[in-house]
Amino acid sequence: MAKTLFQKVWDAHSVRRLANGQTQLLIGTHLIHEVTSPQAFGMLRDLKLKVSMPHRTFATVDHIVPTDVFAEPYADPLADAMIKELRKSCQEFGITFFDRATGKQGVVHIVGPEQGITQPGTTIACGDSHTSTHGAFGALAFGIGTSQVRDVLATQTMALGELKVRRINVTGKLQPGVYAKDVILHIIRTLGVNGGTGFAYEYGGEVFDRMSMEERMTVCNMSIEGGARVGYVNPDQTTFDYLKGRPYSPKGAAWDAAVERWKSFASDADAKYDDVVTIRAEEIAPTVTWGINPAQGISINENIPTPAGAKDANEKASIEEALAYMKLEAGAPIKGTKIDVAFIGSCTNGRLSDFQEVAKYVKGRKVAPGVKAIVVPGSQVVQEICKGLGLDKIFSDAGFEWREAGCSMCLAMNPDKLVGDQLCASSSNRNFKGRQGSPTGRTVLMSPVMVAAAAITGRIADAREVFGVSKN
Repeated sequence: MAKTLFQKVWDAHSVRRLANGQTQLLIGTHLIHEVTSPQAFGMLRDLKLKVSMPHRTFATVDHIVPTDVFAEPYADPLADAMIKELRKSCQEFGITFFDRATGKQGVVHIVGPEQGITQPGTTIACGDSHTSTHGAFGALAFGIGTSQVRDVLATQTMALGELKVRRINVTGKLQPGVYAKDVILHIIRTLGVNGGTGFAYEYGGEVFDRMSMEERMTVCNMSIEGGARVGYVNPDQTTFDYLKGRPYSPKGAAWDAAVERWKSFASDADAKYDDVVTIRAEEIAPTVTWGINPAQGISINENIPTPAGAKDANEKASIEEALAYMKLEAGAPIKGTKIDVAFIGSCTNGRLSDFQEVAKYVKGRKVAPGVKAIVVPGSQVVQEICKGLGLDKIFSDAGFEWREAGCSMCLAMNPDKLVGDQLCASSSNRNFKGRQGSPTGRTVLMSPVMVAAAAITGRIADAREVFGVSKN
């Protein structure tokens, strides 16, 4: 019988059906970081348990690390305690830790793929909501809570309910200046922040076939923002080319065998889906958010919605709440809105290709007066490659601050925070109230090139007009 990738991977990792109807699922790879793991390790110690399969667990530090200084101890005593606790636990339980001194540290969802740890046909869990990123490789990747981190550490399994599968086809060809970030913001805008509840999203169509792995990661990263539990792309030659030769990828004859196995997990051509959505690429424009959740987005040339245009009372209240918090005028153009901060980085858009693309357009230009602009590589590996290519100098010459690897201003569990009601043009994944560190700070999500256009002009702008973007 024809099956989707979700069904194939789920079946391959099912241990048993539980009395409550859930499935006990084997987790092939467990990724951990410093925020959700300390309590889980404490639970193991209280229960006098060991880590079941330490060779399947990999750790890094990302959320709390300062990106402007490398030296320890950290000024924040809680952050300093977290990194020390993670080091101690990894050493005690025999877990590989990509610490800052290794040159391999970075955002967990960037480190896993670049090291070749993330592989097709596997199940992956991590105590972070954006674990769906790893689905770009044809894996089922679940963000989990601390108690589930404990369960995976202790048993290498977790209990989950099976999901429905929605296929999202993006057909045709993207317009010049439209990027993967615009694609996922458009999908979330179309289907809503709760549209994916109970679903796994399978992304396909010509647009995804043409995307690089890093672009696919951007889309899968934000699946959770559309309510989906996981999001994935079927593995293909692009996937295999990316993984070949990476540190944890199979080698020699094992590589050839792995590729054949990975191919077998792709959804069958005649697989049945619970729902199918088709979006024409030509309809997607550079997209920015205007509100307080990722579905509240519009194209750069649209006006901010009005409460009067809402379809029901709930939407009207949501628009009114967002406008009040964002201090934006209903019906006004989003383009031209003044910004205070520009942030390029995060597990959504902190990869090499993001910085290469932006550097092409900011070279020889200057950040607008009064704008604080920071660029944060997603990993030390990305950082070193960028330096080797001279990208750090291009950004610095343009007036951007070039930082060390980390999560930085995506969530502000570190010194990088908004102040007061500053408005930030951000390449990250969430625009919730207070997300970037200030309870009144405002976040507008967009692609890295659009962030750069905002940084250069000091206002939310159409990068196609600012930079003359004519091709992808």
